[in-house]
Amino acid sequence: MRIYLCGFMGCGKSRIGKQLAKELGMSFFDLDSYIVEHEKMTIPEIFEKHGEPHFRLLEAKYIADMPDGSVTALGGGAIINDNTAETAKKSGTVIFLDAGFETCYERIKGDANRPLAYNNPKETVKELYDKRYPVYSERADIKIKAVGTPNVIVEAIKKKL
Repeated sequence: MRIYLCGFMGCGKSRIGKQLAKELGMSFFDLDSYIVEHEKMTIPEIFEKHGEPHFRLLEAKYIADMPDGSVTALGGGAIINDNTAETAKKSGTVIFLDAGFETCYERIKGDANRPLAYNNPKETVKELYDKRYPVYSERADIKIKAVGTPNVIVEAIKKKL
């Protein structure tokens, strides 16, 4: 079994993913970290040198490396890419962590490792959120209201699996 967590930047994919994997006895992967490790560049460097479309291709390439028995936190834009979404849907269960824009924004504002949030005003980030939200909903097998403590969210996921 493979579980992929999707949702906007700052919704808690990595934090929830680590705890979920531990409780289910599975491995945890953060796709962004995996890309950084394999490309030997930070995400802002990849965006600056190669652009966002190249980064999305890397997500599609590396998602195929995720092994059975794993929980993977996808980047905020990963599931937007058709190839990445198709790979995730065919190989596992996609869970959308819906934390709401204000919660996500409070967590990501000022984070230089999030070039789409760091380099843009709040209104632009909100437009991106509004554009991505219906895609997350449509492409997920399970939608979880990601509010409350990590324990509450993990338990809600486990009940739906």
